[in-house]
Amino acid sequence: MSDQEPQQRRAQLEALFNERAPIAKLFGMRLSYDGEAAVFRMPHNPDLDHALGQTHGGAIATLLDNAGWFTVAPYFDRWIATVELSVRLHRPVARQELTARGIIIRKGKRITSAEMEVRGEHGQLVATGSGTFTVTSAIIGDVQGA
Repeated sequence: MSDQEPQQRRAQLEALFNERAPIAKLFGMRLSYDGEAAVFRMPHNPDLDHALGQTHGGAIATLLDNAGWFTVAPYFDRWIATVELSVRLHRPVARQELTARGIIIRKGKRITSAEMEVRGEHGQLVATGSGTFTVTSAIIGDVQGA
């Protein structure tokens, strides 16, 4: 794989998520890349708060999963799937934009591991996670309109 292929896939995946993924609209998330790392920003959305008015841990877990998945995905010409996700919630957060980013720990031919973090708008660590992702048989270009 040439160095340019992951760059091209990042652009393709960024457009696919930001323009077509229903979860992007539902959560208000935006994907960008900072070098090799996928970066997700999610503005505060009161519809994602739990009863105490803080961002629900499930929404934070989704940010972690997305950050890992989209960091790993550009290195494969096939769709990938999350096979394991570990989430550690370090502190509650309320009414803040959250930012998640991922980093590859080990890239294999079929299985890749990543670590991810979520920070609040003042830089405080909110959550960390790790994920394992596997290559599937679906070609990324097979996604309608991709």
